[in-house]
Amino acid sequence: MNIYVGNLSYDMSEEDLRNSFEDHGTVDSAKIIMDRESGRSKGFGFVEMPDATEAAAAIQELNEAMVNGRPLRVNEAKPRR
Repeated sequence: MNIYVGNLSYDMSEEDLRNSFEDHGTVDSAKIIMDRESGRSKGFGFVEMPDATEAAAAIQELNEAMVNGRPLRVNEAKPRR
């Protein structure tokens, strides 16, 4: 399952993001989207988890959870058009 994670702290690393989700199951990848011009985080990213049950548990536990001083917005990512 591909998971959208919004409202990330700008100093959060991809490793921090991965670690937050690994507490709930196996993580295939964790990617923070960066601004091409500034090289700074855009404040959101995506996490891929192979097990849908683990992913659903992670979404439920981490949505609105305080991480690095900010409440995360976590939900299943919508497919690109």
